[in-house]
Amino acid sequence: MTKAILIRGGSVIDGTGAPPVRTSILVRGETIAALGEAAEAEAARASGLETVDATGCTVMPGLIDAHCHLAFDDAASNAEIFHQRRNALSALVAAYNAGKLIRAGVTGILDPDSTFENMIDLRDAIEAGVARGPRMACGAYALITGVGGTAGRLIADEGITGYYMCVSGRDEIVREVRRQVKVGADWIKVHVTGIIPRQAHRGELCVWTMDELKLICDTAHALDTPVMGHCRGAQATRMAAEAGFDLIFHATAMDDAALQAVIDRKIPIAPALTFQANMVDFGDRLGTAPELIRLFEREITDSVDTITAAHRAGVPILCGSEAGFSMVPYGAWHYREMEVFVRYFGMTPLEAIRCATMEGARALRMEGRVGAIAPGMLADLICVSGAVERDVTILGRPGAVRRVMIGGVWQDLSPLPPRRPIPGWRLASMGRTLTREIAFGEEAAAEPFVAEELH
Repeated sequence: MTKAILIRGGSVIDGTGAPPVRTSILVRGETIAALGEAAEAEAARASGLETVDATGCTVMPGLIDAHCHLAFDDAASNAEIFHQRRNALSALVAAYNAGKLIRAGVTGILDPDSTFENMIDLRDAIEAGVARGPRMACGAYALITGVGGTAGRLIADEGITGYYMCVSGRDEIVREVRRQVKVGADWIKVHVTGIIPRQAHRGELCVWTMDELKLICDTAHALDTPVMGHCRGAQATRMAAEAGFDLIFHATAMDDAALQAVIDRKIPIAPALTFQANMVDFGDRLGTAPELIRLFEREITDSVDTITAAHRAGVPILCGSEAGFSMVPYGAWHYREMEVFVRYFGMTPLEAIRCATMEGARALRMEGRVGAIAPGMLADLICVSGAVERDVTILGRPGAVRRVMIGGVWQDLSPLPPRRPIPGWRLASMGRTLTREIAFGEEAAAEPFVAEELH
């Protein structure tokens, strides 16, 4: 008979936005079998029952990170990803880093794009039990035009550069979408906007035509595959919505037309503003120029009204950390988007938790199966010390996540083995520029850290 686990004594947040209740949870096999009195009654009849005392803890669905680049390995730049990574080693390192996510209470991620498309392989390895990690949904290479994405002239005019695939013309677009579906992509990722170096002062610009965006959606949808897009700016967000995209990342600087297009189709948005929030709060400790900090903060504050309006109109808002870059290292900041939603968008902690759990199931293409605590749902649960419904930052405190369950199986939370440097894996640096002031006079202020725009 399938083993049963009874979790009792905890304050249960079910992920729907409802207030916490003190109740029992019975897990049988992969799923949640019963709650409350029904759980206690069924547990009393079970043989070989495991009982867990969650007194003093919040029991809640595991976090779902809707924007996590597990192959990037906390890279400091796109150049590092493009030129320092190797295929097999990248996948092995990603498997190691997946353990950091579990220990942070993350039970599911959407990995939008990866070097060598190898996160499709890691996903399959996790599903087969060959590797341990959260549930994964994956894109393959991010589609871009010859204009480029967010890395400017680093991107080749055709073919593959890092996690990008440059396509041109109807035949190439159709062929590449079909190829990605064939190799196992759960989503098709499109870089709808990019920075043109000579026009960088204009910010990210839409680099596709409407016909091209519709072609991508029509081709993918015919093969039962959704489309997600990196969109900054009103034009790109509106065009993606009208073309038929199924998930929009960022959606910053929307105007009324873009907002209405998103609302009309209730297209989920994953703002992925954790990078910006970290820059705002901690950039001064890294030597970031004050004007750059202000720029990143404006990207958040300029979106407050539109993201809030979308949320109130019923548009699903998802939490994504953009983890994979040095500003957002794995295991440390996966809760942070909830804090952004509470601080800037006026959400209650319970609303933000819903964005990181039940709504996040959309990113996994598992709506109604994960992300909530209810009978029949897959048992992806975490036990956290403290009252998370009052303070979501508890989820980021070291040691606060006490237990993690994925599919009814408790995960190993013992410390990961220490990791040593990998030769040739990082870009070498000579350090700060040796000015005469540093060499012969008072030490000059640290040179400002200039972050690339991310996807």
